[in-house]
Amino acid sequence: MKTSLRRQGWRDLRNSLLQQEDLNFLLTNRLPRAAVTRFMGRFSKIRQPLVRDASIAIWKLFTELDLSDAKKSRFDSLHDCFTRELKPGARTVDARADVLASPSEGIVGECGAVRSGQLFQAKGFPYRIEDLFGSIDAAAPWRNGSYVTLRLTSAMYHRFHAPHDGCIEHVSYLSGDTWNVNPIALKRVERLFCRNERAVIRMTLADGAPVALVPVAAILVASIRLHCLDLLLHLKYPGPNEMPCNAQVGKGQELGWFEHGSTIIVFGPPGFSLADGIGPGARVRMGQALMHLPPRWPHTAQVHRTVTGAAEHQPPWTPSS
Repeated sequence: MKTSLRRQGWRDLRNSLLQQEDLNFLLTNRLPRAAVTRFMGRFSKIRQPLVRDASIAIWKLFTELDLSDAKKSRFDSLHDCFTRELKPGARTVDARADVLASPSEGIVGECGAVRSGQLFQAKGFPYRIEDLFGSIDAAAPWRNGSYVTLRLTSAMYHRFHAPHDGCIEHVSYLSGDTWNVNPIALKRVERLFCRNERAVIRMTLADGAPVALVPVAAILVASIRLHCLDLLLHLKYPGPNEMPCNAQVGKGQELGWFEHGSTIIVFGPPGFSLADGIGPGARVRMGQALMHLPPRWPHTAQVHRTVTGAAEHQPPWTPSS
């Protein structure tokens, strides 16, 4: 009982401080962001039991951390806890063919239609889709599509998954800053998502529909693990920025994880629409319906593959009118 009251007291103090926007912005953005992020990456991997236990205990004081659905109850390090797996069956993936499932846990931020290449990070703070993707050509399939911004808090499950059956065909890595991505920063830093380090994961669904996931890094969170490339993207990543791949994935299959927590922006092409209940402030779980796919032309061609699995032909995707 006393422990519970102490934790609630810490959380009340935390909430009181963080609700003061100037202080919140100062504490989370006026630090040497890259240096603090690199330090946190190294510190979180320390496997010394006292360091691990103290770090997780402090984390619990300041967050709503719930480990009841974690696959294991003992962790090797703070990092091991951050990137924890879930127990089998802990999440239900919406199996309907016309549903694009949420790739991760998250609180929905700005969402809706991309209008002539413009979308929003916060009310009154627009940005251009080509700035996020790196070029007009890279962003072309989604210039008039739909998007959902998912913000992961530090206490959430940090692994992300395939939103539908399909093929991951290309990953772009765009280096950048590590601004905090909380709502306060989004209302103060213009084009924040376009300034931060990020990856663009492009996949094609079985019927040819293009879908993109854009994981965005933040302060303390500048490492993204991708299974399809067996690669860890981070602030000092020295490799190529454009990485073709050919990874067939099933709906709900794990794609990778954030080292701590951040943001994923999900893009669907024209014709995709938001699922019921998806709007700013909504909390979603991995596997929950995020978007609905439109009806197709009866003879929408499929992706044909050679014996080696390489893409042989992929016709353009067209929603029915």
